[in-house]
Amino acid sequence: MSGDHLDGKLRKNINIGSYVEVVQKADQRSGELIEGAVKRILTKSPKHPHGIKVLLDTGEVGRVKVIHED
Repeated sequence: MSGDHLDGKLRKNINIGSYVEVVQKADQRSGELIEGAVKRILTKSPKHPHGIKVLLDTGEVGRVKVIHED
């Protein structure tokens, strides 16, 4: 992961509308990422070792691996 991306393990780095790449539970082994805008943040704790869980505007749920900055 390059240094110009925020850490997807920290809830404070993710906002509604943030454009992110997530890994879905079924894809954790392959590491396949899907991207979209955050509709809801599902993880309540300030950080999570595998990434903050979010609901994308596409309806898919996954843990944030990459946060794209504007």
